[in-house]
Amino acid sequence: MDLLQKKESKENTFTFIPTGDNAPKGVCPAEKKSPKICGTNYPLSIAFIVVNEFCERFSYYGMKAVLTLYFLYFLHWDENTSTSVYHAFSSLCYFTPVIGAFIADSWLGKYKTIIYLSIVYVIGHAIKSVGAIPVVGNQIVHVVLSMTGLSLIALGTGGIKPCVAAFGGDQFEEEHAQERSKFFSVFYLSINAGSLISTFITPVLRGDVKCFGGDCYALAFGVPAVLMVIALVVFIAGNGMYKKTPPQGNVLLEVCKCIWFALTNRIKNRSQQIPKREHWLDWASEKYSNQLITEVKMVTRVLFLFIPLPMFWALFDQQGSRWTLQATKMNADFGRFVLQPDQMQFLNPLLILVFIPIFDLGLYPLINLCKFNFTPIKKMATGMILAGLAFAAAAVIELKIEENAMPDPVPKESYIQVLNLADSNIEVAVPDHDLFQLSIEPFQDPDGYSELILTGAQQSLRFRIQYRGSSFTFNHTVQEKSVYSLIVYKAEGNLTSYLIKDMWEKPSEGKAAIRFVNILAQDVNITLGKEEFVKSYSASDYRVVERGRYNNVKCQTEAEESILHLGLLDFGASYTVFITSNTSAKMLEAWKTEDIPANNIHIAWQIPQYLLISAGEVMFSVTGLSFSYSQAPVSMKSVLQAGWLLTVAFGNVIVLIVAQAAPLEQWAEFVLFAVLLFVVCVIFSIMGYFYTSINPEELIDKDNKQHTSNKNMIGLVATKTEL
Repeated sequence: MDLLQKKESKENTFTFIPTGDNAPKGVCPAEKKSPKICGTNYPLSIAFIVVNEFCERFSYYGMKAVLTLYFLYFLHWDENTSTSVYHAFSSLCYFTPVIGAFIADSWLGKYKTIIYLSIVYVIGHAIKSVGAIPVVGNQIVHVVLSMTGLSLIALGTGGIKPCVAAFGGDQFEEEHAQERSKFFSVFYLSINAGSLISTFITPVLRGDVKCFGGDCYALAFGVPAVLMVIALVVFIAGNGMYKKTPPQGNVLLEVCKCIWFALTNRIKNRSQQIPKREHWLDWASEKYSNQLITEVKMVTRVLFLFIPLPMFWALFDQQGSRWTLQATKMNADFGRFVLQPDQMQFLNPLLILVFIPIFDLGLYPLINLCKFNFTPIKKMATGMILAGLAFAAAAVIELKIEENAMPDPVPKESYIQVLNLADSNIEVAVPDHDLFQLSIEPFQDPDGYSELILTGAQQSLRFRIQYRGSSFTFNHTVQEKSVYSLIVYKAEGNLTSYLIKDMWEKPSEGKAAIRFVNILAQDVNITLGKEEFVKSYSASDYRVVERGRYNNVKCQTEAEESILHLGLLDFGASYTVFITSNTSAKMLEAWKTEDIPANNIHIAWQIPQYLLISAGEVMFSVTGLSFSYSQAPVSMKSVLQAGWLLTVAFGNVIVLIVAQAAPLEQWAEFVLFAVLLFVVCVIFSIMGYFYTSINPEELIDKDNKQHTSNKNMIGLVATKTEL
């Protein structure tokens, strides 16, 4: 794409400036109704349309990039609910284009439809942004505002989707077909550019900018709202230059009526002895023209081929849901910068812009040189295989992530670790439990948690501790499905123990969790962000903090103030910091233990799956659109566009159903989707094998000639009969 742009700019050097009677000196004269870019056949109006599309796509993809994390961490929904609502919204965005096309073709025309639905779009963004402000109402208010905003956004973005590109094409004269073709390339480039920039920027606005004491979702949604306002203003600014075509009637509605009449007419006459007709659509011949029926036949052939396609989109659109959730469980530190988990989505539009010229100018010509007939059907099937491999790679990554996860306690089961804060080795034994076989050194990091099998929902356990030749016994009550730390320490010269319940789920958003345990005989105040007050011989609650190094944490007692050096609090880790006293140095010290291990799988391991699915998209989506358009007459291309968009909608419905109806472990769900797509790929390949490509215009001419010949024959027979 970059090479193409450079070449084009050398051939056509121009500047976007107004023309007319009062044009500045040097401006090329142009028609007042449709001014041209100087030295070209490109209407100046397309500049407004391209900028509008860039801003609108920035608005849509920027908002969508942070949507899953908004559901998860702001509305506090679980992962399955967040995924389901995300894909329900995505599905709605691809159902509403049918509504937009109907309004434009049957009532308002493309221009007014874009204006009115863009206003709806802006209102939706505004409501969504307000719903992300924590101080506005309670949880119910946030949910209502969010769902209302998303519904309006879906209507707006989906409604204008079939109008904007077609409206841009309308600006060209029929004799400028080559320029129109280049416009669509630039238009597609603006879509990917808007997506690329927004999916990189909005996660930064969410995670790096703080407001209301946390991630700034209001800003992350507010900036896309502003971009949508700019998109609307820019589009309206070009009003005087647009070539506007009046509504021509809805072709999709006419096709549906034709199909419905054919089916009902066939059912009504099934019992009558009427000669069989060659095709089931021929039963519409009593009401509809032969040309329309022929064109509908061509469309239904392609639409039948579309049936397996939603499965590809079911995998593809999970980049913004399941893959983003996977990224929150990974290490995103690249040394000089830290990537937000939702920023990984920017790889897809970036790779698309890279892959399209590589495939078109390198891969496909090379395959042709090898005398391999790489048909559009084969390209699409290859795209499906690549997407399936991407999910297989995601499953492998998920398995590696789960190796680092905390055990999930079940009924009558708990986990425990022992932390020795005394001044000598200890040996711990629990009657009827085979635990802690080795002695535990002072301030020794535990190897991990040991499993406790209980006799009921809770059980009182006796812990026998050997310390410097003496035996101590402590009783503690343990509950099922819990994780504990047994802290052994000296208080006022005596050995004692303290059982505290630990965090057993990783901190959300890839952040770190920390708590403080005070084993001093005096209270302490710890300043880590907000002040933390910890009483003597007690533990604080966990606090979730941003990943980072904390080397200047103030710790204050009544007598003195000390600086604690906690070091790195890493992605997804949980820490316990023990406040102790160094009597020789007469200062406080901190001993940090890592209870939940940090995320040890780097987020860069997601790159292969993004490479695979992006390559799959180029082979599947770009090829599929081009192929389907080539198989339908000019009057039916909008119908095929609607059918293509509906495959995306149904693909998101599949994800919604799987997330709600068949909750699986995440790696197993990835494998399920990969297997389903491979099966669908086989079915699609078989369907494609029996599909015969056609030239629509030649077929229509041939059919019309045959129909005319039949009419003449009928007229000849009638004349002979009259004679």
